[in-house]
Amino acid sequence: MAHNHHHEHHHEHGGHRQLWLIAATIVLLIAAVIVEKTISLPTWQLLLVYLIPYLLIGAGTLKEAAEGLAHGDPFNEHFLMSVATIGALCIGFMPGAETEFPEAVFVMLFFQVGEFFEGYAEGKSRTSISHLMDIRPDIARLEGSEETISPEQVAVGTIIEVRPGEKVPLDGTIVSGKSSLNTMALTGESVPLEVNEGDEIISGCINLSGVITLRTTKTFGESTVSKIIKLVEDAGEHKSQSEAFITRFARIYTPIVVFLALAIAIIPPLAISLTSDISPLTSFPTWLYRALMFLVVSCPCALVISVPLTFFGGIGGASRKGVLVKGANFLDILSKVDTVVFDKTGTLTHGRFAVQAVHPEICSEYQLLHLAAHVEHSTSHPIGAALRDAFPEEGTDGCEVTDVEEIAGKGIRAKVGEKIVCVGNTKMMELVGVEWHQCEHGDEGTIVHVAIAEASATPHRLSPITHHLSPYVYAGHIVINDQVKADSAEAIAQLKKLGVKKTVMLTGDREEVASRVAQQLGIDEYHAELLPTDKVSQLSAISHQSSKLAFVGDGINDAPVLARADVGIAMGGLGSDAAIEAADVVLMDDQPSKIATAVRIARRTIGIAHQNIWFAIGVKVAVLILATFGIATMWLAVFADVGVTVLAVLNAMRALKA
Repeated sequence: MAHNHHHEHHHEHGGHRQLWLIAATIVLLIAAVIVEKTISLPTWQLLLVYLIPYLLIGAGTLKEAAEGLAHGDPFNEHFLMSVATIGALCIGFMPGAETEFPEAVFVMLFFQVGEFFEGYAEGKSRTSISHLMDIRPDIARLEGSEETISPEQVAVGTIIEVRPGEKVPLDGTIVSGKSSLNTMALTGESVPLEVNEGDEIISGCINLSGVITLRTTKTFGESTVSKIIKLVEDAGEHKSQSEAFITRFARIYTPIVVFLALAIAIIPPLAISLTSDISPLTSFPTWLYRALMFLVVSCPCALVISVPLTFFGGIGGASRKGVLVKGANFLDILSKVDTVVFDKTGTLTHGRFAVQAVHPEICSEYQLLHLAAHVEHSTSHPIGAALRDAFPEEGTDGCEVTDVEEIAGKGIRAKVGEKIVCVGNTKMMELVGVEWHQCEHGDEGTIVHVAIAEASATPHRLSPITHHLSPYVYAGHIVINDQVKADSAEAIAQLKKLGVKKTVMLTGDREEVASRVAQQLGIDEYHAELLPTDKVSQLSAISHQSSKLAFVGDGINDAPVLARADVGIAMGGLGSDAAIEAADVVLMDDQPSKIATAVRIARRTIGIAHQNIWFAIGVKVAVLILATFGIATMWLAVFADVGVTVLAVLNAMRALKA
């Protein structure tokens, strides 16, 4: 954290210094032009007048060029600028040549203006990404102690206390207290998250209201906040195709340009002298000036700076929206995605069961839920949890539950007050000898049947009973289902609007459940009852029909498929190591609509990068042709280099606004 602040402060300080240098150089350059126009000075004295602003603004560039030469990397933009400006300063000493001192200073000045804008834009991008660095917690407070220690020193299982206004330092489970958490920096979600005892929370959130104590479940290095920061820091390592192309292009292009400039300076004067009586020295200043212009124009700064900056901005803009992209190459792929394949549970649905409908036969809905929730009060099964969630009064209404008996693969029987209640599937109903029926209301999902009997009329142990002797009465059934996420349908609609040709759902769930979810969400194709290995083979088959395929999963059992896809997107899988490792893009909350956001940002970023490439190359080629034929001036050459760079950098900054 300290290092990060130091870096930002240093960067800001450098920017202010550069501004002062630019301002001072402009004043000195104006003064030098006035001196030249009003006082007649010999060439060498005039050079000294212009050397003051030249060295003031150009010392850094000359130093960088010298270092490049010393390290065996001569062909960089600093070298090109130094050669061009030193050449311009020397032209004035050639017989019959005009002095080009103001142009030399102006080239250096404008180059520094370009560098300033580049630094400013990169600073903006860094700020956008470093707001993620601000989620790094500085302290952990041990329970019941005023002493604070570094989060790195806290072991798994330690009880720590988080007070209002403090960051949650490590992932953990709340032991006591309730509060609301600001998760904005992690998920991009502005609505505070309400948390209670027993809830799992992740590091990097800010505690807004109550004091909470939590038992840590991960070390600092393994916690969510560390993984996010590592992801962001590593994002720059992965170059996109455009970025890699620009780097290779500059490495080959720059030496070619230097030798072409030498050829322009030497070959035409020699050719002229061979075909006429004119001395090569007479026409040499003219051709040297053109060669220097050629050097200035051909500097690939605009491409080398603006393209990586565009991707950097795109990654920064995406992180502000809660989308972590692991590298520029994944932005490239995302922009071309034409098929999106989804896992169902935990991705398009919440992955947790909830009561969808209650259909009583002999009692009210309230009574049916009341009995079922009490019988299931001690089970850890997800269906039991769904029944308890639907009846929050369970355990507080004074009802006594005794003689709980679990029958494997069938259900549970228990005594609730003066009644014996059986809750389970159709096999349970057959066991207690009651007539049951399927849901006639069209509700799909897991059906939980309920039968009741008077305690006095039933045997103590459960054993098969024939229908006409059964003391049990069928009380009704409850439909339980995995709930589709609120924005799943919107996510599919948005992707189709973006031109994604095909959406597919892969699930291990039953055929009828998969069919219902696919129909409800408008998914083009689905494959049900798949094992994890089946998912990989299905994905391979689908990928043959698409140019670029994205797979979206919750990351826990989807790691093989995430890795197999062209781009793997992990949904709400921040707690899952498998998601972080296998996915190329991590969505920091549970919203499927963020997939469309990621595709939109990727396409916009690639669009801006292409605009910069074509604009820079187009202007440079035009001015290079003009310079070679002597039509362009050094001022136009400066615009073709630094002006284009500034415009390209400003255009690249648009990528930040995701």
